[in-house]
Amino acid sequence: MSHITGSYPKFPSLCHCLNIRRASRAVTQFYEKVLEPSKLKVTQYSLLRNLELVEPVTISELAKTMRIDRTTLNRNMKPLISVGLIKVSSGEDPRSKQVMLTQAGKTALVDAGVPWGEAQAAMKEYLGEAELDTLEKLLLKLEALVP
Repeated sequence: MSHITGSYPKFPSLCHCLNIRRASRAVTQFYEKVLEPSKLKVTQYSLLRNLELVEPVTISELAKTMRIDRTTLNRNMKPLISVGLIKVSSGEDPRSKQVMLTQAGKTALVDAGVPWGEAQAAMKEYLGEAELDTLEKLLLKLEALVP
């Protein structure tokens, strides 16, 4: 568990929302640190991984798959487009845009998969399999607050 160096426990806030947000920021910062050699942010890695699973896909369909709004998706795609990891082209309907990984995007995804796997393993070791399973179920339950 060479990647995890923090101390446990921290002191919780009285506000559940704040506790969840603080935990989310900590997990994001942890993944960002581990992913640093790949030059991808965890949000970018996630976008590329989701795109790989459903490409070619419209921006609207990708946003729906990722459960984020189109505005956020467009903002997150811009740096990936500018460095040539994804491409956007006209779809069957001229009003829609198709999104695809480029070869460079596929390579970046493979390269980032190693540190991402290390982060995943470190989280599993840190939390334990049973607690991680419980956490994932609770997160899905929280996500269902907004259908």
